[in-house]
Amino acid sequence: MQINDLSPAPGSRKDRKRVGRGHGSGHGGRSGRGDKGQLSRAGGGKGPGFEGGQNPLAMRLPKLPGFKNRFRVEYAIVNVGRLEALFAKGDVVDVDGLFAKGVIKAKTVPVKVLGDGELTKALTIKVDKVSGSARTKIEGAGGTVEAL
Repeated sequence: MQINDLSPAPGSRKDRKRVGRGHGSGHGGRSGRGDKGQLSRAGGGKGPGFEGGQNPLAMRLPKLPGFKNRFRVEYAIVNVGRLEALFAKGDVVDVDGLFAKGVIKAKTVPVKVLGDGELTKALTIKVDKVSGSARTKIEGAGGTVEAL
């Protein structure tokens, strides 16, 4: 067998249908579209959501309720009890330190410290926001809160 003897298997290749190329082609005249009507015209037919003039399903269903604030800021939440467990006395708690210890997943997200848990160590907190209860616990333990 030579390379010039190779050919596709019989029936595996088929010529494309060339419509509108004369009666001798078998697909001349009306090009397989039938006689008259919406579907015989160029660009004829309706879109995929059309239901014969009935109100389409997408319009019958209700819209989603409510409203989504585009300017809402999502904070990464850290409680003072978690800071007590992870940081030593006198440490500086900032975004880099929290990220290094795996408390937050990304450095780009703003951080807010909340007051759940107890704090006995004096820590320096440098985050975006601190709740009132967290601030009293931090300052009560001898720590400081610095606003960014």
